[in-house]
Amino acid sequence: MKPLGLALLSATIAAGPAFAGGLAPVAPEPAPLAPAPYQAPARDWTGAYLGGQLGYGSLGGDVSGSGAIGGLFGGYTHDFGGWALGGELGYDRANIDVSAGGAPIGKLRDVTRLKLRAGPTFGDTFVYGTVGGVHARLSQPGGGSLSDTGWLAGVGVEHALNRNWSIGGEVLHHRIGNFDGTGLSVRPTTAQLRATFRF
Repeated sequence: MKPLGLALLSATIAAGPAFAGGLAPVAPEPAPLAPAPYQAPARDWTGAYLGGQLGYGSLGGDVSGSGAIGGLFGGYTHDFGGWALGGELGYDRANIDVSAGGAPIGKLRDVTRLKLRAGPTFGDTFVYGTVGGVHARLSQPGGGSLSDTGWLAGVGVEHALNRNWSIGGEVLHHRIGNFDGTGLSVRPTTAQLRATFRF
């Protein structure tokens, strides 16, 4: 009996580590890593565009007058990453009475502009300064017209609503000296809201 008892005791001792290992707690699996947050690609302002604008114009210098002004524009912008540069051609119609020294001299009929725009981009927003040339035409009471060219400078902002559409505003100061040989300085200031479609 003693050899049998010793054999059972030895088997129990040998099986002890196996039972102990079977009762050991299972290590928890590591939690899955959360996916990286989605980052939308930075807006690229590069491309051609067309749009319309409408606002208010006020004449200064040697003449006076004010009223609504609006029209169409088109251009191209190149995004350099953090800032953008482009050119634009625009045409506005108006019907603003113009007077000098209290005497009527005609009506401001149309304004054509060719300008450069440049400034920083902040995601969906483009803030810019602009300079360029301007051509303005006044109709006279007798049926003739006066026209001349000058320069302009201003500031503007454009905010993208989606891939194609943006809205913005622009304030421009124009200066034309000795308008069509009359000796009058014409200095219109315009403030306009703009809607743009980008291709």
